[in-house]
Amino acid sequence: MDHPIRINKYLSEKQYCSRRMADKLIAEGLVTVNGKRALVGQKINEGDKVEVDSPTVKKIADQRIYLAYHKPTGIDTHSIKIRDTFPIGRLDKNSHGLILLTNDGRVTDRMLNPKYEHEKEYTVTVDKKLRPGFLEHCRKGITIDDYTTRPAKVSKLGENKFKIILTEGRHHQIRRMCDAFGYTVRDLKRERIINIKLTGLSQGQSHELKGDELNKFLKALELS
Repeated sequence: MDHPIRINKYLSEKQYCSRRMADKLIAEGLVTVNGKRALVGQKINEGDKVEVDSPTVKKIADQRIYLAYHKPTGIDTHSIKIRDTFPIGRLDKNSHGLILLTNDGRVTDRMLNPKYEHEKEYTVTVDKKLRPGFLEHCRKGITIDDYTTRPAKVSKLGENKFKIILTEGRHHQIRRMCDAFGYTVRDLKRERIINIKLTGLSQGQSHELKGDELNKFLKALELS
């Protein structure tokens, strides 16, 4: 989303309501920006806190869907279609594991914004024995082309298997980190995103996030 942006467009793209309804809510004094009453036509800048106090918007919120899905190996993320939701982020075709799907645009913005360092946990199996130096480099950051990865939490699970927790999501990042040290990834599985875990889901299965699990997730995104 480009900023500054008109407030009615902002509310529409965040899936609160239509632009026409947004103008109506603003005119009725039901929308605030940084704690102050919003004005029709007002521009929103990145970092502004926009709040809406309306039963209509609350009804829309009741219709929001949040799903955890185990993407199978060989499936493109963009091809996943479940209950009018869309995937948040990506997981490459040759990997499998946790994908989150939603119809809530607010979540997408927060998850894809690089300033929010949300944890994503993976288990990785490579083609040969792990050397201690490789894991230590992962912990400190590895330079790939002209970019150095953020420090990661890493632990060894077996002679050629390890767990890694990232707070960023560069294209094919883990595969490229391994390749930089002469390893080929044999299996890459995403186990967790923030507090949402893959536990119990077989490939191709999904479940709806509700209750405490959902509340903790939204709180981590500063959406509740």
